[in-house]
Amino acid sequence: MQLLQGVTALSLPLSMSRTNINRGVLLQKRAPFVHMGGCYSDYLIQERFFKCPHPALSILRPIRGKAASVEGTSSVSIDGAEKDVLSALSQIIDPDFGTDIVSCGFVKDLHVEELLGEVSFRLELTTPACPIKGMFEQRANEVVAMLPWVKKVNVKMSAQPAKPVFAGQLPKGLQTISNIIAVSSCKGGVGKSTIAVNLAYTLAGMGAKVGIFDADVYGPSLPTMVSPESRLLEMNPETRTIIPIEYLGVKLISFGFAGQGRAIMRGPMVSGVIDQLLTTTEWGELDYLVIDMPPGTGDIQLTLCQVVPLTAAVIVTTPQKLAFIDVAKGVRMFSKLKVPCVAVVENMCHFDADGKRYYPFGKGSGAQVVQQFGIPHLFDLPIQPNLSASGDSGMPEVVVDPQGQVAKTFQDLGVCVVQQCAKIRQQVSTAVTYDKSIRAIRVKVPASDEEFLLHPATVRRNDRSAQSVDEWTGEQKLQCSDIPEDIEPEEIRPMGNYAVSITWPDGFSQTAPYDQLESIERLVDLPQPAAAV
Repeated sequence: MQLLQGVTALSLPLSMSRTNINRGVLLQKRAPFVHMGGCYSDYLIQERFFKCPHPALSILRPIRGKAASVEGTSSVSIDGAEKDVLSALSQIIDPDFGTDIVSCGFVKDLHVEELLGEVSFRLELTTPACPIKGMFEQRANEVVAMLPWVKKVNVKMSAQPAKPVFAGQLPKGLQTISNIIAVSSCKGGVGKSTIAVNLAYTLAGMGAKVGIFDADVYGPSLPTMVSPESRLLEMNPETRTIIPIEYLGVKLISFGFAGQGRAIMRGPMVSGVIDQLLTTTEWGELDYLVIDMPPGTGDIQLTLCQVVPLTAAVIVTTPQKLAFIDVAKGVRMFSKLKVPCVAVVENMCHFDADGKRYYPFGKGSGAQVVQQFGIPHLFDLPIQPNLSASGDSGMPEVVVDPQGQVAKTFQDLGVCVVQQCAKIRQQVSTAVTYDKSIRAIRVKVPASDEEFLLHPATVRRNDRSAQSVDEWTGEQKLQCSDIPEDIEPEEIRPMGNYAVSITWPDGFSQTAPYDQLESIERLVDLPQPAAAV
């Protein structure tokens, strides 16, 4: 693959094409581009804004003019001074993904007053909790100020509005939540609620908008661990929605705040209560909603995993073998439901006394979970009296002692969650894309390094919904001849972590799970690139 001549760090091969493109054009260059034997000598390479900090998309389209603009600026040719600024900013690399901030689409509202030597722009990050936003701001000031004609640099920092990566019809209360994190152990008494609450307040301290949902109806812990002034949930009489309680900037929902104490009811009733509490709450815009999962792998857990588009899960365990056995059941449940487990927290693992370290419950449960299931990150929490005391007093430990050792561990956990959620969102949003130049669907399933191509007509003919296959007899109602060979998808959008929704020209919306796409016959002989229009 040849690189584009005259384009600096922004040149990428077409094979790195991505969906979920945001609006705006950062840079346009006329250059020859060779791909799969076809020469696109009169095409325009566009670098567009993305919602996640990952490699930018190079799209080919015929050009009709030379003018280009940066979103939020006046319509002027990106040349000279503006090109210098973008070139300088492209030196700043996101350390997690190895991509420069210009290609990531972070640079917005670029405005240059060359005669005055003034440059202003905004860096829009994917989350306000970005752990290196200070570094981005400092480096942006430095690299632009080094330009010989620049006298003044104005940099503003912002974050993208909260929005889920999901194509389905979500309940109104969940439509403006970017990431939903399950904190789970599948065993009681391991300190799961302590981890959930302190993680939530750590994320809030990093600048994110956060909520906590206590999903344990039988024994809600949240009312004990936080102490807001108002301890009773209220309902909006006009919208019939629940107004969450707020404490230290974090929104809270728990059955314990419903004036009922602890529930005495059967499983199906509990599932209905949880569904109502979660989906009819006015959460507003949240960057992270932390769900404190109840122990077990029954109806309640399955309801939460299937109704809610969980982004990721954090697993909590203790050193005992018994804890590992139950935790393993939970990890397998998340795996079947395509919810990535991003971190393991081993709680109450040791304590120090008389200059020695003691392990009263043994060693290795957390490391065993990491090793057996391939979960990338392990965090150890010692037996800490202050951590337990702060939970009983209604004030999270990370708020009581933000500079302490416990707070530092939770800070590391928070950074891990932010980074892993960003990676997952990028993988999900780019897992299935349509490459119009070769008229093929590109598939790269999350957590897999393999990329393969599918013919659109083959994907459409393999639909397994009731409209295509008789549910009772299994008879194929959709015939191959019903689908034209040259059919092309109009839109492809992710559905959680397990499937995509494909909209076809006839208005049919097909749900295509990743497992099904992996089983479909693949393209081997690549079609020739589409002719220029």
